[in-house]
Amino acid sequence: MAADNALGEFLKARRGRVPPSRADLPAHGRRRVAGLRRDELARLAGISEPYLTRLEQGVDQHPSPQVLRALARALELDADASGHLFALAAPGPVPPTETEVAPDVHQLLDAWAGTPAYVRDRRFDVLAANKWARALAPMYEPGHNLARDMFLDPEARRLFPDWPGIAAQTAAALRAEADPRDPRFARLVAELEADEDFRELWSRHDVRPSRDELKRFTHPVVGELALRRQALTVGGAEQQVIIVYQAVPGSPSEAALARLL
Repeated sequence: MAADNALGEFLKARRGRVPPSRADLPAHGRRRVAGLRRDELARLAGISEPYLTRLEQGVDQHPSPQVLRALARALELDADASGHLFALAAPGPVPPTETEVAPDVHQLLDAWAGTPAYVRDRRFDVLAANKWARALAPMYEPGHNLARDMFLDPEARRLFPDWPGIAAQTAAALRAEADPRDPRFARLVAELEADEDFRELWSRHDVRPSRDELKRFTHPVVGELALRRQALTVGGAEQQVIIVYQAVPGSPSEAALARLL
């Protein structure tokens, strides 16, 4: 991602994903693009094609809220992608990078007996983890990067039976949460683009922050687990996120968690 034209890249990528038929545009005839042409998007959004060209080329990077809402509607963006579009057009101050996890957060992680929990930042670097998280997967060891392990470590594809979906969510969450102005984030993306799966997912410009959802694991020792993931922001350190995995009480997954240690 080029930080100096993140907005333009996003608009071009999402324009290519809207079929003309869904936008009530004629699909007959030879088309050179898979999605909307620039003039078609401009017409649907009620703006001029030269102005859209300036937006996509990064010449104009601060369209009005009215233009952004019109583009979001024409591009069929959901709430997450629309929020991302607005953030690209009006980025806030560069947030501080908190790499130190407060002692009370460490205490909280360790207090969750039998419950894997770790802290990551918005680059997906793991900053702290309790012993149950570290036993669940090596990628939850402090010092690891979750996106790097997801795409570049072959063990991740064996750990997650639903790897394609989890990988897609990882790429979408990384785009939603990381700051394109961050040089370390740019270096991470450049490294990940060595992987073909990541390149394809990243080019889609999907946006979806981490949310509570069920994740399945195939652990090499305790076998299959189905765990509900919760994502919690650390108060006073909003760049840090606590991820907690819980099993349904009385389920086989709860029994498997008890055998982790």
